[in-house]
Amino acid sequence: MASEYVVLYREDVSPGKAHAAVKDAGGRIVHENTDVGVATVVSSNPDFTTEAMEHRALEGVAHNRVIGEAPAARSAAEVESSTGTRGVAVGKPSKDAEPLADLQWDMKQIHATNEGSYKTEPGDRRVLVGVLDTGIDGNHPDIKPNFNKKLSRNFTHDIPKDVNGKELDGPCEFTSCVDPVDWDDNEHGTHVASTIAAPRNGLGISGVAPNVSLVNIRVGQDSGQFYLQPTVDGLTYAAKIGVNVVNMSYFIDPWIWSCAGNPADSPADQLEQRTIIEATQRALDFAHERGVTLIAAAGNQLVDYTKSHADEASPNFPSVPGEKPHKRTVTADCLSMPTEGDHVIPVSATGPSTRKSYYSSFGDGHVAVAAPGGDKADTPDGKPDDRHGVWAAYPEHIAKLRGQLNPDGTPKVPNVIRSCKNDVCAYYQSMQGTSMASPHAAGVAALIVSRYGRTAGGFGRDGGFGRGGGPVLDPWVVERVLRGTATATPCPSPNTVEYVWYKLTDGKWVKNTSTQTCEGHARRNGFYGNGIVDALHAVQR
Repeated sequence: MASEYVVLYREDVSPGKAHAAVKDAGGRIVHENTDVGVATVVSSNPDFTTEAMEHRALEGVAHNRVIGEAPAARSAAEVESSTGTRGVAVGKPSKDAEPLADLQWDMKQIHATNEGSYKTEPGDRRVLVGVLDTGIDGNHPDIKPNFNKKLSRNFTHDIPKDVNGKELDGPCEFTSCVDPVDWDDNEHGTHVASTIAAPRNGLGISGVAPNVSLVNIRVGQDSGQFYLQPTVDGLTYAAKIGVNVVNMSYFIDPWIWSCAGNPADSPADQLEQRTIIEATQRALDFAHERGVTLIAAAGNQLVDYTKSHADEASPNFPSVPGEKPHKRTVTADCLSMPTEGDHVIPVSATGPSTRKSYYSSFGDGHVAVAAPGGDKADTPDGKPDDRHGVWAAYPEHIAKLRGQLNPDGTPKVPNVIRSCKNDVCAYYQSMQGTSMASPHAAGVAALIVSRYGRTAGGFGRDGGFGRGGGPVLDPWVVERVLRGTATATPCPSPNTVEYVWYKLTDGKWVKNTSTQTCEGHARRNGFYGNGIVDALHAVQR
């Protein structure tokens, strides 16, 4: 039976030598990214990995896992998006605000409002934000005005079954199993995109940077899984078309943390994880050198990334029949990619009270900044409230598929809401996760480029930065402004916090707890980094 692999070439070898090495090991190249020396290879040789690594021209091999499943599943990058049970009441919005503005505590927290950053800098349409995610519903009425379909690309393909024959996606919706660039069967990417740049159009909500342009760079499957080759392709593509900022609210599957030599892993798994680290870093370097500011979610595992901890969920998807996750101790030198890659700005999550969200991972030296990500347990009794999640765009076709709408189109679940204008209706969903925090920071980064960027052509080796003629700004400057204008937020006192939250299980509320310790000082610590991002302060310097 043929298997698919991602192969990493050594940086100092010619493509011809790499091609010959792949062929000699029994592989056939089906896709190649020459920018960073990464190829997708198909082989029926059961010893392909071993034989490939005997060639000096090749540096790494990883199984290529590409899956998909029905959109009823939740993304692995998001936490408990629909656990709330309390009804949502929408008050009358303030003058000239969007209809659902009163639900947007997140925008108020970072001063992305009509009275705040919108007045000073709503963003430049020529600034491009690449959303590396599960896709964007480019026809959502509160996304479409800012959606750049022409530049959008899908680097994934869905398959019906996994290696064990389990049905995942069933018959593909589209003939080639490749979704259109304006489609999202998951929900995650659409939510992220509208947080960044939902327009001020009198419908629903507005985003952090309501005038910038969104580019769908799809690297995630319908299932919410994210794999190596699409990530590499997405990052290099973003760099070459002149994208200013990318948002990456995910980790590269199947390893939550990739470890170079964990003794609990087999030699093949160790090689695979080293390949993920090296190939991803090459792509991150390629993008950074060409002017792309790299923003990522800090993780939802409730752990300190700078300390050793247990991982019982990797690998989270089988590459060979019967493969299951195994328990291992993850040390601080293991890396969750792309979040812990060089040049990346990791973002932790806050709730409405500005406390660090209970699920958000942390670590002094890991977290760069914090941003609203939602915390439905940020309540007096710890029981979830959907009003304390982040509200953003939700594809209507998924709401229908999940049976969340009444016959007249009104939502019948508390975590979905509808807004209509002139017979055009759109849906919005309350979600929580560092996946929701990261796009707030990406939106502020886009405002920084809009405000302080210069119009100039050419940057880096191939002139990709600024090719579109819009404002450009070196990523290190964007990061300096983002960090420097964040609202400094010290560790709580005492600095060890016991978080309490409840989940409804079999009709009963089940109490959960987690003890987490914040290290650092007021201007930089493990919970907030340099502070909570502030859209208004960022554009007032």
